[in-house]
Amino acid sequence: MHLSSGPRHAGPQPPWTAGDQSTRTAPEPGRRRGGLIAGLVAALLVAALLGGGVGGWVGYRLADRGQPPAASGSVLDQPLPDVDANPAAAGPVEAVADRVLPSTVQLRVTGVRTEGEGSGMILSADGLILTNNHVVADAANGGTVTAVFQDGRSAPATIVGRDPSSDVAVVRASNVHGLTPIELGNSDGVRVGQPVVAFGSPLGLGGTVTTGIISALDRAVGVGGDALSGSDPTVFSALQTDAAINPGNSGGPLVDMQGRVIGINSAIATTGSQGGSIGVGFAIPVNSAKRIAQELETTGRATRAVLGVGVADDQTITGARIQSVVPGGPADAAGIRPGDVVVKFGQKQIVTGLDLQAQIRSAAPGAVLPVQLSDRTVQVTLGSATG
Repeated sequence: MHLSSGPRHAGPQPPWTAGDQSTRTAPEPGRRRGGLIAGLVAALLVAALLGGGVGGWVGYRLADRGQPPAASGSVLDQPLPDVDANPAAAGPVEAVADRVLPSTVQLRVTGVRTEGEGSGMILSADGLILTNNHVVADAANGGTVTAVFQDGRSAPATIVGRDPSSDVAVVRASNVHGLTPIELGNSDGVRVGQPVVAFGSPLGLGGTVTTGIISALDRAVGVGGDALSGSDPTVFSALQTDAAINPGNSGGPLVDMQGRVIGINSAIATTGSQGGSIGVGFAIPVNSAKRIAQELETTGRATRAVLGVGVADDQTITGARIQSVVPGGPADAAGIRPGDVVVKFGQKQIVTGLDLQAQIRSAAPGAVLPVQLSDRTVQVTLGSATG
């Protein structure tokens, strides 16, 4: 994704203008001048007395606390304050971090010719972990995955199942117990502007915490396909956030201020070849990821919803133009024809072809949804495909 450059900043301004210059008048001769001098001397004497009193009081207070007054040396000579044995109540982000970090995992992956790192979140006390497919894909053919936990333990992990089309994967760490499972939230209740916290291992820095807000909902995101499996590009309807997400954050949790997972950190937008956070990150909503993860855990494979159409992005219209319809598929059965324009899928507005693809991928197979076309509305029962 290409973004425009930032705003220009005006250069430094002069500290004053001609109108800011002050004027002075010479003191009057005679008694007026002497009075000013006498008044100034009296003021200095009063200030000296007050300063002595204040200085004595400050010195007394410091001595009472067992600290030498600053006048006797620099602050480097003074002892540091004691660690507060009863700190004030933790701030909201601190409380979330304390709750979620024990459930966050760093994943170190080696492939035949590659090495990389990503993140994950604990689903069960005995080592089930949720992550992105692209985090562990290189280990699918002869590679290895190592899980590194927040308490310093590490364990080899095996891939339980992965789904390139949704970019979701489940792995299991071996011979571990007593782990802290993460708490799942409900991504259907997420609101634009609500604060969120992202966890993961950006650039290999495990246990990293960043904060931000939800910037947008239902953002259609498409990323490259899985070359190993020959799969189609991954398309999903994402939660957009400005919490800093960098390479290595993938697979880690995006949580609300109660520490409940609302998404999986999965992709970022960049302005060039050097990937890094520019404040535009994307997370897979947890409601979609939960369904897929359950299938991967039980069967090793996941199903996805199918409408049975080919779509094209047409910049001249608002909506998704149907380019082709699979004979006998769900769209054909509902009466959708080539040339129709989809403007609403379920309750979601459709602006582009990518929007429609993302909403189909986010739906559950077998769901019955209204599909609003430019000239009519039809009911569609979504089909199912594996992988």
